[in-house]
Amino acid sequence: MQDNRPELMEEIKLYRTAREREKYDNMADLFALITTLQNLEKAYVRDCVTPQEYTAACSKLLVQYKVAFKIVQDDEFPTIDAFVKKYKLDCPAALARIKEDRPITIKDDKGNTSKCIADIVSLFITLMDKLRLEIKAMDELHPDLRDLVDTMNRLSLIPSDFEGKEKVSSWLSTLNSMQASDELTESQIRQMLFDLESAYAAFNNLLHST
Repeated sequence: MQDNRPELMEEIKLYRTAREREKYDNMADLFALITTLQNLEKAYVRDCVTPQEYTAACSKLLVQYKVAFKIVQDDEFPTIDAFVKKYKLDCPAALARIKEDRPITIKDDKGNTSKCIADIVSLFITLMDKLRLEIKAMDELHPDLRDLVDTMNRLSLIPSDFEGKEKVSSWLSTLNSMQASDELTESQIRQMLFDLESAYAAFNNLLHST
């Protein structure tokens, strides 16, 4: 029968245009983030990850989720609940985390260790994303970089000679010497992104070793 109807052997595509393909790719990214967050919550409950590892990973996922959902959000998916219902996702723990907008380890008060860790993760990701988007004006980078240095200084588990903090502080000094309208060069953007990625990796290693 298939020999008589070759169309039955054709691959079925969900999209016909590049725009439709991008839409499905974006929804796949959101689906993956929610699933990962659900699995992380279960891993924490089962004591498979340390509180520090959980806090860092959860904070990063929540930041990425906000960006991913903003891209997908439209009349069909005005809320994350609509997306979850449409694709029959079983993810109550992930939804709870998304709605609280913070890892379960973070209390609703300021100044504790977990809050600092979450803020540091968020600021690292924000700055690296800005640089990747070629946002290079001093006044657009300085506030986040200053907050990152201040928060790292408040986190007692970071040693005073921590290389990652020294790299971040060095770039704050560079921006402090610039005018608000000045922009980083392409070479500086590339170096700053490299240094931030290295500092972020070192910070994660520090969390995992404590």
